[in-house]
Amino acid sequence: MAQLAAASFHPLDLLPYQDRAEKLLALVLNGQPSAPPEIAAALAELTETLKRVPCAEAKVLVFGGGTGLSNIIGGDSRHPGWPAAPFAGVKQLFPRLRSVVCVTDDGGSTGELLKDLPLIAVGDLRHVMLSSVSREKLQKQYELTEIEALEVVAALHQLFNHRFNRLPDNPEAVLAQCGVELSTLPVFMERSLYWLLVEIFNNEHLQPLRQRAHCLGNLLLVAAIYQQPAMAQVDDRREPVSPPPAAILGGLRFLADMLGALPEAVLPCTTTPATLKILYDNGVLVSGESKSAQAGRRCPVDRVYVEFASRPEVPPEVFDAIAEADIILFAPGSLFTSIIPVLQVPGLAAAIRQNRGAMKVLLANLWVQAGETDLVVGEGDRRYHVSDLLRAYDRNIPGGINGLFPQMLVVGMREIPGSILQNYALEGKVPIYLDRERVCRLGVSPIEAAIASQSDFDGSRVLQHDPAAVATAIRVLWGLQGAGEQEGVAAKEAAGQETSLLLNPRQQTPDGRWRQMRRRLAQLDLAPQWQPVLAEILWRHQDILPTHLDYADGLQLVPVDQWRRCQEWDNVFSFYEPGDRMIRVRADINPGSRQFEIAFLVALGQSLLGNYAAAKEKSPVTTAGRPVGYIFSLTLRPEDERHSFFSTDELVTYLELARMCRASREPVTFTRVVNGREGFTPPGLLFGLTYAWYLDNRFAPHIEYKMSITAAETSDLVPEQFRISARRQGLIDFFRQRVFWQ
Repeated sequence: MAQLAAASFHPLDLLPYQDRAEKLLALVLNGQPSAPPEIAAALAELTETLKRVPCAEAKVLVFGGGTGLSNIIGGDSRHPGWPAAPFAGVKQLFPRLRSVVCVTDDGGSTGELLKDLPLIAVGDLRHVMLSSVSREKLQKQYELTEIEALEVVAALHQLFNHRFNRLPDNPEAVLAQCGVELSTLPVFMERSLYWLLVEIFNNEHLQPLRQRAHCLGNLLLVAAIYQQPAMAQVDDRREPVSPPPAAILGGLRFLADMLGALPEAVLPCTTTPATLKILYDNGVLVSGESKSAQAGRRCPVDRVYVEFASRPEVPPEVFDAIAEADIILFAPGSLFTSIIPVLQVPGLAAAIRQNRGAMKVLLANLWVQAGETDLVVGEGDRRYHVSDLLRAYDRNIPGGINGLFPQMLVVGMREIPGSILQNYALEGKVPIYLDRERVCRLGVSPIEAAIASQSDFDGSRVLQHDPAAVATAIRVLWGLQGAGEQEGVAAKEAAGQETSLLLNPRQQTPDGRWRQMRRRLAQLDLAPQWQPVLAEILWRHQDILPTHLDYADGLQLVPVDQWRRCQEWDNVFSFYEPGDRMIRVRADINPGSRQFEIAFLVALGQSLLGNYAAAKEKSPVTTAGRPVGYIFSLTLRPEDERHSFFSTDELVTYLELARMCRASREPVTFTRVVNGREGFTPPGLLFGLTYAWYLDNRFAPHIEYKMSITAAETSDLVPEQFRISARRQGLIDFFRQRVFWQ
């Protein structure tokens, strides 16, 4: 009784959470708790005060990419239900809002564009631009009623998200296919959109785009870029023409302003074409953002790097926006493919740190993402937490996370019905839970709030950030900072390192590589129908060097009844014949299948060895007259008679990694003793399988099994584990450095 009598009570104790900011966010987002009348009145007054925090003049800058950025700005503009509420989100409360968008995407329509044009990825720019359309600007600019503004946005949503396999023959046919009547739009918007449609058909640089599958919004944006006056200053003799930064920014300004967004609502983080490279914990380094979620490497991502086609250029408008910002937000999204590539652009992270007066907030991701945040570096058997996300940022951002986001806004899991989490768990989706103490040690203040979409609980049952709730939460935090109520976390455990800048040593954009590969395929002896099939395989695997095609002269299909290839060691229905330098594939393998892709990559890998072997033989080993195994021997061909991708030293290194023993008296001869009951993968086949596995580990489960020991915990009780693990790691390093030149 004495303890109870001495206890003090504060009205805010009625609210959930411990942190004051969290309590106030709960008050505004969740509503008032039951309380005596005098306390209820005070809480109601406080709620209204927080909801009226002035924010219309605050300059907000948001970094991110794709769906996560689009969603918090104004809702996911690709979602079918977006036109019903297109004006919610941060832009509604903070009209002076701009976005800096990641430009390393290489999937879908954007990937198809990159085959034909030396351009940055535009898909996320288009996506975010549509979400940035402002109701006030749209109504004022075109003198529209609120209902008319909604009708215009619905038409734009239909037009910009329309996808086709091949562009129809003329602008009218395009509009008919989309089901959009431009005459229902304001006159200037109608004429501008029709002009861009005409340019898609008339501009000589854009003609290749008409033959591919595309999103119409991407083509309209590209047409706006290629029609800028700055394009007239480009040397027309170069094909295709690379748009200068002024043309890219001019096209974005024109389209954004015409659609009803601020002219500089959407800015690219760089105007230099760039590719994302993903380094896994086992040493595999692969190129392409689209590979991160598909690979399923079964080992965590350690780092990502942005490889620029030339010295990266950052628009001055981006640095100006950073310096002027009152609020800097980092949108949720794919951990390694949205925020990190933006902040790896030289100068951006440092510029953000230099703005010491801005409120800086990171919005934490909601779900574990396959291929990115499903495994933890160094602790592959542990689930992912918010602190792991911060450590990944710290490893990958130049200078680490210090000075970038002292606050982190996290979805409060207590606000999500257990049935929703259970349903997601059944689908294999796991939330990233907050480990508060570890996050604080990293120098970041975590703030939990009910910022998940409540309407989705009852509707589509898809759990994501609620644009309106996020905007309200930012407003409350802005008000608290203005009142001096927000305090940072002093302790800091993170120690970020400067990330090196990667430049493409071949100074080649994706479209340049695509044309080079097509020209090389045209020189091979293969049926015309095979060229597009092989071209798509080579496009998907950007780490394949053009010089990898120098040791094969063509591809032939072998009828099943003529297939004589021994399948003693494998079920790979392809091989490379060094005698005539041909890749041979069994004719019953479907050209469009995954099995064909595996077969081609395995044989292409084998072709890099060329005619390296002068002789191969098996000699039986017996004891007491009984066969117990055999000796496999291989003799290297003399260097002056050899055509191979590798030098003699490199071949020796590889053969030793393949467990072949070099003879001391005959240094060109290598042997391997094989137990009669032991499986054996010959060096040539092992090389082809490892080549395919390195590009996509789904292609060679046998090699994936072999390499899994690199992730296993070694034991002092079994020293052989160390030797095997070191050999496997050496093989990975050999492929990264000697095969793919990384």
